[in-house]
Formats: sequence, C-alpha cells, structure tokens
Amino acid sequence: MPLLTRHITGKKKSDSLQRTSSIGGTGKVPHAKKPRSRPRTGARDKVRFLNGTLPAYSGPYNVGCMDIEVPAKHPRTFSNITRKGRHLLQLETVLFTLYYPAALGFENGRDPAGHKTWSRETWLPRPRAETAKGYGRFAGLPDFVSLSWFAATTMLTKIRAFRNAPLARHWPPEEGTSTGHQRRDQQGPPPPGRTDEPHFPLLFFSHGLGGTRTAYSTICGEFASYGFVVCAVEHRDGSGPRTFIDHAKKGEGRQDEGQDEGAVDHLHQELAQSYDTIDYIFPKDNPLDTSPGNAQGVDSELRLAQIQLRLAEFEEAYRVLCEICRGNGEEIARQNLRRRGYVGASSRGLDGIDWAAWTGRFHTDKITAAGHSFGAATVVEALRNADRFKHVQAGIIYDIWGAPIKPPEDDERHRIHAPLLGINSEAFMYWQTNFDKVKSLMEEAKEQGAPAFLLTVRGAIHLSQSDFSILYRHVCSFFLKATVHPERAIDLNVSASLEFLREVTSGAGKTIIERCLTDEKLLQTPLLEPDEIPDAHKPNDEFIAKKLEVKHEFRTRMSAKIQRKMKRAKKHGFYKPGDEVWMHFKPEVEELSNWQKQTLAAEEISRESSARTETG
Repeated sequence: MPLLTRHITGKKKSDSLQRTSSIGGTGKVPHAKKPRSRPRTGARDKVRFLNGTLPAYSGPYNVGCMDIEVPAKHPRTFSNITRKGRHLLQLETVLFTLYYPAALGFENGRDPAGHKTWSRETWLPRPRAETAKGYGRFAGLPDFVSLSWFAATTMLTKIRAFRNAPLARHWPPEEGTSTGHQRRDQQGPPPPGRTDEPHFPLLFFSHGLGGTRTAYSTICGEFASYGFVVCAVEHRDGSGPRTFIDHAKKGEGRQDEGQDEGAVDHLHQELAQSYDTIDYIFPKDNPLDTSPGNAQGVDSELRLAQIQLRLAEFEEAYRVLCEICRGNGEEIARQNLRRRGYVGASSRGLDGIDWAAWTGRFHTDKITAAGHSFGAATVVEALRNADRFKHVQAGIIYDIWGAPIKPPEDDERHRIHAPLLGINSEAFMYWQTNFDKVKSLMEEAKEQGAPAFLLTVRGAIHLSQSDFSILYRHVCSFFLKATVHPERAIDLNVSASLEFLREVTSGAGKTIIERCLTDEKLLQTPLLEPDEIPDAHKPNDEFIAKKLEVKHEFRTRMSAKIQRKMKRAKKHGFYKPGDEVWMHFKPEVEELSNWQKQTLAAEEISRESSARTETG
C-alpha cells in the first residue's frame, strides 16, 4: 500500500468515508464499546477529591512491582555535549520498575518482610516534591505552581501494583465464559506440553519525553496482568522531568570510582553528595525542537546521543534481568540502591522477595521492545541493530515521534527485520510528515519480510497511551479534545498489542498470551484506502499533533453518547470494524502465514540444537 501523501479536504467525501468517519456524516465519533470490566476499587481509590486514581488491571493476574537500581557494568559518557563543564549524557546506574504477574491470593496474608499489609508505590516518583518541581521546570512553571498542582491532583496517587509481591506460579483457567479479572482468583491446568509453572514473556518499555518509569503504569500493569514481566526503564538522558542517580556509599559503584577512572565526570558540588539530579535537557538555542512547526527542526546531535544512552540502559537492564533469571537475585538485591538511606527509595527496598522463585521463570532469549513517542524511536533503533539486540523478537511503537529517526541504512543488516506494530493516536495521524515516516517504517519491515501493522485509535491524543490521560482526563477531554474514553484507549492499545504478539511470536511466551488474551479481533479491521482517511477532527496547522478539533462540541458529544447507549442495548456483534480503530497497513494473509511457518521452523531447529548440546 503506497504512502499516504494527502488528507481529504473540502466538502466532497465518498459515501464510504461518510459511513466510516461519522454518525450521519456529522463527524461524531461513536467509540461504542465500554472499557473492559475491572475489579472493584478500595476506599482509597474512591476518594477522588483528594487525589487522582488509576484503574485496576483487567487481566487474569494480580500485579506486583519492584524498583531496582544497580551500578552499570561499564560507566561511560555519550557524545561530547557538555554544559557547565561536564558531560551531559552519562551512564552510571540503571533504574527500572519491574511489573509482573503476582501469586494467587497473596494479598490475603502478610507480606514476607513482616509488614501487616501489602503496600503500593506512589505514582509520582520519590522524592515527590522534587519530581513535581521537575515537571514544573519542564512546563516552564514556578515551583510553587507545580507543587500546588500536584498536591491537588496526583501527589497521593498510587500505582495499582503491589510492592514486592510473590511471583505467580499458576496458570489462569481457560477463558470459557469468564474474561480477564473474573478469572483472577482461579487456577487452571497447564496447556498440553507445558510445565506446571508458567514461564512468562519479557517486555521492555521505553518512556517518551517528559515521562518516567511510572508514567505508563497502566499500560505496563495491563501487560503484567496478562502474563508479562515488564521492565519499564527510567532513562537518565535528560528526557524525563527529573530523576535521581544514586551512588553506592562504599564499595563498587561509588561516585568517585567512575570519576577517578575517567569514565564519567562530576562537578565539585556533585561529589559532595551521594546522588546526581538530572533534569529535562532543553536543546541549546532550540528548546522547541519537538514542535511540528519548528523551523529549525530537531536537534539531531542531542536526540541521537540520547537514543544511544537509552540503548545502553536497555543493555544494562537486560543484563540485570538475566542475572535474576539465572538465580542470582540475591546479588542484585545486594547491589540495589533503591533501599532505605538512598534518595528516591522506599523503606521496603527489595525486602521479602523470594529470589529462588524467580529462577528460570521468564524468557530472556526472546523479548519484546515497546515504547511511546521518543521511546518508540528508541525501539526502532534497537530493531535496526539486531546484531546488538539479538534477543528482541518484535517491536511495538506507540504514537512514535518520527523526527529523530534516521533514514534506513544501505546496509540491510541495519534495517528492521523483526515484526512491527505501530499504534497512532488520531491527533498524530494528522501530522502528515510524521505519519509518512511511520508508514515508511512499516514498508521497511515489509521489505525485509517481517509482518507490520499500523492502526490509529479514533478520538485519541498523544497522551492517551500514558497515565496522564486517565489522571487528567478532563484536561485531555476539554482542552485537548480527546473523545475516546481513556481506559478504553488503553484497552485498545493492549488488545491490539497482544493480538499482534500472538500472531508473530512462538514458543512458551505465545502460550501464556493465548491463555490470557481476550480476543477483540482488532487486527482484522479492514484497510482504509488513502482517500478514505477522515479529517473531521483535524485541527488547524497551529494545533497539529497537539489536539483534535470537535465542532459543535456539546451537540457532538451528546449525540455520540446516545448512539453508544443504543449500540450497547443491541446484541453482541453490532459493532463494526472501524468503529474504534482505523487500519492503515497490514500484511497479506499469505505473508503472515509464511512468517509463522519460518518462525516455527527456526524454533524447531533451536530445540534440536539444544537437545544435541544436552546429550553431547
């Protein structure tokens, strides 16, 4: 399918466009389905006037989480960019939050560390006041404004995952008549040929500009509730609002250790404390390089250097997870800097975790890389370096920011050879140059024989794949004109992602997806032709990618709400493909089938090779 080179404009639209884009041709978006059902919330999460709340997860597993920060194996600097006499981009430690499936019924007892109740981490990373100030600086607001805003909205908000919960050791029951969380307190038999304890697939997640490791807790936690171990890396590349790098107070990983070896450098005042503070880095003389209308374009030197640092953090996090999977969790816990006495840590640290239960329980040989916005650009670069990231079997790019992506190299070894799924927001779909770049990535994967899908979530904005759309839903609705329900937007992203991974992966990781998945058949949505791309919600150039346009807003929203209620009153099956997503790119049936056959053949060869090695 050729690249889209234009959008429909003016009053002339085909009959198919009228049916696809609107209710009666008025531009009103149906978004008919309700968000997926979720467990009931406790009292804390109902007191909305004190803090914003996040939804419980919809999958068949409870979710646990833990924070891990350990010294990097090879501390070093990236690029020659300096400010105030020191390198801006340095790798010294790696920090991530791990979201994972939790054990059956664990919350009914005390946690192993002796605490009376299981606790949940705060959504705003600690120290919360300092992170709030970082967001204020990122938005150009004074400290007292940002502190007041977060105090009134999300300072008390907690992630819906339980800290240091035991890892799940059970298979959920087959879907039957129940879906998602309705199977959460039940155990099912293992699938034929599988072990009694499931081995979980591993997914890495990379946040976008202004994000943190917890800013996507809903989508990461959703993946965990469907049987994934999710590593959400906090990038220390100056892309987040504010982050803290802890240093060991003695022994390996001390701040002066890397300084003395010449691997990194610090200012004198930084050496007087045991941590560094990294705020958002604005490109020099070009602070608005992310804007679609920026005449100077993207700051390529900074952005490409940031991506290289992010890739190194992926490698470090992968190394740590491999150690845990090998049975060396106790050593990782010993090195962990997110414990009592260190900046940004909770008092519990990694207390109470049964590291033996983690040995061999998730797959490190085949992993999925996913990211949002600038994080999606990071994923693309990882996919193009398959020799370096040989274990990445598939990529998922959520609303990618395409400006920092380099054109594909002449050397085909550094092109995308892995399956690729792109999910756009409607707001970013209207950003033509960005959309063309996304389509070119799909073409790049297809040319190498890998299946690629690209779809758009209708009524979604750039924040719809993050927690911000849920915690600040009224801001997103009234000011940015999002029309999709924020929880339903997450459902659509996760469902499409799971359907994609079921189709393009193999082995035990695929088995857990098949057991947990509620299939919405989103990838079966018919392709839109280039002249069928609606523009009913396309804003003026001034607001491209930032917001949607909703004409006659009150009437539009009310009539759409009435139609949703009418649809829900009908029997199941009344919804049509295209009601909630538009499909722009996908492989032919034969192309996908050939990929699946090749994947199965490669897996069989791998099994035979492993068997020969064991018997030899």
